[in-house]
Amino acid sequence: MKLLRYGPPGAEKPGLLDSEGHVRDLSGVVADISGDVLRPEGLAALRNLDPSSLPRVEGTPQDDLRLGPCVGGIGKFICIGLNYADHAAESGMPIPEEPIIFNKWTSAICGPNDPIQVPRGSEKTDWEVELGVVIGAPGVYIEEADAMDHVAGFCVINDVSERDFQLHRAGSWDKGKGCDTFGPTGPWLVTPDEVSDVDALDMWLDVDGERMQSGSTATLIFKVPHLVAYCSRFMSLQPGDVISTGTPPGVGMGKTPPRYLKGGETVSLGIAGLGEQRSRVLAAS
Repeated sequence: MKLLRYGPPGAEKPGLLDSEGHVRDLSGVVADISGDVLRPEGLAALRNLDPSSLPRVEGTPQDDLRLGPCVGGIGKFICIGLNYADHAAESGMPIPEEPIIFNKWTSAICGPNDPIQVPRGSEKTDWEVELGVVIGAPGVYIEEADAMDHVAGFCVINDVSERDFQLHRAGSWDKGKGCDTFGPTGPWLVTPDEVSDVDALDMWLDVDGERMQSGSTATLIFKVPHLVAYCSRFMSLQPGDVISTGTPPGVGMGKTPPRYLKGGETVSLGIAGLGEQRSRVLAAS
């Protein structure tokens, strides 16, 4: 299934994408794509529905029909740093011996085509295409062999980052990661049965049509099962929590000379089988 949320910001309704690319309304079945709906039994109930029996929503998704973040009420937005060896190299940092965890504030979350706002005082707003992992079954101290049983699905994330705030403002990375609009999420949550091999997904990102990032989840240092198990050592994972798994090389910070978003650009990105995003960048105001 491809589950989504559509409608105006703050008033999104739950839906699914049918085989013909039309949005079907789920609001008569569930309140949102969140919480218990993402547990295995909740997804099983949705899987048993006949999409053609659901009301068809007018409009084309990501064209004249806005999509919101594909998961509602995200409790924790957990991010993994330097999880591709070549990205660590371009960042001038060593390959980590164990996953680096930081957080994006949930107020950063926005829809896959919503504008990205450069924050006040920013000189180094950057882009990062990433695979998102959505938790379904809750757990703590999860065994790696059981980790995929806790995954509701996958999605595309742009881990927008302000590098000066992140690296030079006296503290953790979080300052440069959680600004408003720094977490475009979606367009849809794709359940694992539709993802043939999560370790072989091509991913890309363009700025104004110029290819900046081109990579594959095949080169992740720490794979999805390990990340789920590892994160669960330090916090309980709950339905609707999201883990953003790191970015391949090609970020602005790694360019020679570095290249950053100032406003006026269009950032497009995607992951094979999981959809695409396209966001206009707004200058600081």
